[in-house]
Amino acid sequence: MSSQSSPHHVLVLNCGSSSLKFAILDATTSEEIISGLAERLGSSSPSVKYKYLGKKQLIELAPNQAHSAAIDTLVSLINEHHLAENLIAVGHRVVHGGEHFTKSVLIDDDVIKGITQAATLAPLHGHANLLGIAAAQASFKGLPQVAVFDTAFHQTMGNVAYLYALPYKLYTDYGVRRYGFHGTSHYYVAGQTAVLLNQPIEQSNFISAHLGNGCSVCAIKNGKSVDTSMGLTPLEGLMMGTRSGDIDPGLFNFLTTQLNYDAQQIDDLLNQQSGLLGISELSNDCRTIEEAAVAGNEKAILALEMFCYRLAKQIAAFMVPLQRLDALIFTGGIGENSDIIRDKVITQLSYLGLDCDSTANLAARFGTQGVISSNNAKTKAVVMPTNEEWVIALDAASIAQEL
Repeated sequence: MSSQSSPHHVLVLNCGSSSLKFAILDATTSEEIISGLAERLGSSSPSVKYKYLGKKQLIELAPNQAHSAAIDTLVSLINEHHLAENLIAVGHRVVHGGEHFTKSVLIDDDVIKGITQAATLAPLHGHANLLGIAAAQASFKGLPQVAVFDTAFHQTMGNVAYLYALPYKLYTDYGVRRYGFHGTSHYYVAGQTAVLLNQPIEQSNFISAHLGNGCSVCAIKNGKSVDTSMGLTPLEGLMMGTRSGDIDPGLFNFLTTQLNYDAQQIDDLLNQQSGLLGISELSNDCRTIEEAAVAGNEKAILALEMFCYRLAKQIAAFMVPLQRLDALIFTGGIGENSDIIRDKVITQLSYLGLDCDSTANLAARFGTQGVISSNNAKTKAVVMPTNEEWVIALDAASIAQEL
């Protein structure tokens, strides 16, 4: 497909187990044409919220309707607003690509097979991704469908970083290893930070901290991921909104033998009841916890201190593969907006040559990017808003234009 003056729009789909996030982006300008979220799919009250031409709208779906109905509603919106004529591709965020996929690919039967195999490693995400792909293929038959993988960026990790110290056949026979996630975000912010600092990405050593309800850190050496904090699943690593992060695996035996927990209860405990929510006993929302901490709530204070301590400790550990650090990058909802957490983390890492300019740090929020360290800092601290949808749109457009 040759380059033309007409817009090159890409429909980006991010399909969860009970939700569908969507957007149409212009792959040449990054302009957002329409965006929205279908949520509570399969429940008694599913709905679609969307924004078009600056106006927010809400569509109630019939009870128990799920992904196919959400896609049908999206198709109706696209047709109603005459948005189909400039569409050149559909880009799908796929959470787990296993070892099959090291880059974005055009979806065909073999790719579906590979995604299906990887779905056993992340069943909630993987099966939802497959539902979204199937629904989009049925509704947008003339458009190339492209899969963009959360795990692909981390496929440059070496085996000393990605293997667990378990019997080796668990890796060879079942794919049990560390994969990492948030790869699209880490890739994007690293590239943007290299531009901001005016240095080639191929010669840049960064540590990227993606901090939202899910949190991960990535060590990026000469532009490539060499280690990351998440593992086989998104549960490993940092303390998160509702996830515990690293724990002693012996906890499983204690919970089953002493407290009679079953596997599902343990999974729910570690993924839904822990992290900031578990310690604060208030919320998984960092803003709520910060407000309570300022008001003197001791558990909120403890939750923030634990979060920052564990984050700083993980960042420090990634100096082993990097040896030299050009910049520490904060991104994600917490990373982009919490001046309190950024300051606490940077203060604990001052020995790495980091410092925090209070004025710049306070100003960095609500989608702004910039350096928040002083001019004298040996190592830069940077706030860089992520834009995973833009990466997906670019990759999908690039693959579509090669057809």
